Amino acid sequence: MTDPQIEGPTPEAVKPQSEASLPGASKGYSRLPTAPVPVARTNRDPDAEGFAAAWTPDADPTPVDDARLAPWALFAAIVALATSMFVGWGIPVAVVAVVAAVMSLRRPIENREVATWALVLGLCATLFSAGWLIWATMQFETLG
Repeated sequence: MTDPQIEGPTPEAVKPQSEASLPGASKGYSRLPTAPVPVARTNRDPDAEGFAAAWTPDADPTPVDDARLAPWALFAAIVALATSMFVGWGIPVAVVAVVAAVMSLRRPIENREVATWALVLGLCATLFSAGWLIWATMQFETLG
């Protein structure tokens, strides 16, 4: 394999004699209006007082996660358990309570005791509601 060779320009490519004008500009302009802007350097000491007063990492407010899921899961589990004592239609609330309890157990900021109670009561409510629905289904079979 040979190295490629660079040839000179063809005779058709002729350099213009005068300076080329910018497209769309009047004939008086010779350079683009977006020339680099000079930047002045400052020789400030970063350890000097007042240098970092505008921003420091400790002064930056970090967002605090105040949303707690475990109390809501416990509330939903109690409502689902109370509902499941009488009818089986509390099963959607019980499932929501179980899912919320599992999610709150996975978060490090949650109260684990409240989340554990929500999980246990939610599972009990799910079982009671399922028992009611199974019993109602068996009653419909004997009627029909």
